[in-house]
Amino acid sequence: MTFLPDTGYLPTAEDRASLDAWFAEYDAQSAKRDVQSMADLAMFPLNLVSDDAAGNGRAAQWDRERYIATMTQVMGDGGEGITFESTRTPVFLSPALAVVFSDSTMTMDGQSRQLRYADILVRRDGTWAFQTMIQGGWGDNL
Repeated sequence: MTFLPDTGYLPTAEDRASLDAWFAEYDAQSAKRDVQSMADLAMFPLNLVSDDAAGNGRAAQWDRERYIATMTQVMGDGGEGITFESTRTPVFLSPALAVVFSDSTMTMDGQSRQLRYADILVRRDGTWAFQTMIQGGWGDNL
């Protein structure tokens, strides 16, 4: 069982439902490898935090063009679609800020990979957007 920290904000059912709907949309665009639509769901500049092969923490900021170029390379452009089976644990800091921890199985072209990552999402004008991506093992590519 995961115990969430007391952030002083108790999310409403609508908060959780809207965040779940956002992730459903992001996963749907990811499954289609529609990187342009995935980018539409972000707030740029996008912050990325990871570690490198030497064990050092790394960070970068990407604009939309860098995100699209990198994600197109990472996801490829053919073969079967991508599927995700994810368990997400959101920690709401306020009605407009959430840190979401994800445990996912990504299957692409018949091969599965376990992923654990966190995203920071912000809500503006009633719409969620991812603003920071945190995942180990990508620092050498930032």
